[in-house]
Amino acid sequence: MKDPTPTPPRDPDREGTPVGRRVVLSVLGLGAAGVATAPYLQRGFEAFLGSVADKDPTKLTGLLPNGGGFRYYSVAASVPHKNDTNYRLTVGGLVERPASYTLDALRALPQTRIVRDVQCVTGWRVPDTPFEGVKLSVLLDAAGIRPEARAIRFTCFDGTYSESLTLDQARRSDVLVCLRMQDEPLGHAHGGPVRLYVAPMYFYKSAKWLSGISLTSEVQPGYWEERGYDIDAWVGRSNGRDDAPTA
Repeated sequence: MKDPTPTPPRDPDREGTPVGRRVVLSVLGLGAAGVATAPYLQRGFEAFLGSVADKDPTKLTGLLPNGGGFRYYSVAASVPHKNDTNYRLTVGGLVERPASYTLDALRALPQTRIVRDVQCVTGWRVPDTPFEGVKLSVLLDAAGIRPEARAIRFTCFDGTYSESLTLDQARRSDVLVCLRMQDEPLGHAHGGPVRLYVAPMYFYKSAKWLSGISLTSEVQPGYWEERGYDIDAWVGRSNGRDDAPTA
């Protein structure tokens, strides 16, 4: 099956949102500097892009690579910041013991570190990227899954994005509720303070700004699946190269 083609970023000129030529050239210039100079400048450029992404409803930053190889995407015009004080992750739906986790509570659980390539369905890839967090299966076991549950719906505090996995997929050892990335606390631009990380699937399945885990009786397609993306997004399977990986 041919890879799905993502919806292109909105055109600020058509929508009447002014993006000055000087701003565009300045951002591109900073990107070139980040690639050409020391790693600390690259990290600074990543932070700069992250701050721009929060304020950029035109999605200009979705078009720009940075020194770390990532690109910043959001389907919401703006995303609130969450921290130790106001972040909560809820686990509910078809469970025996609904729960709400603070960041401290998540950090206190056993942590798993995974190093894998990040593969975006749009074609870019970031090799050997460390992710660290709680296995999703740990939270599911703590909640007590009811017999009729077959899938999971994930919601995000951007108020727009959602994702899904089957229960079997969610129980894999390489699916994390992620708190750290590249051996640092997960930053806002990368979906922090908590995101989903589904290592064997294309990166759109790894929902950013995770806030809700709900057990459901059947798969409910996520934001991009409703727009034509594969629901089972195994890296390689969508283009016919590989079978779905095993746990």
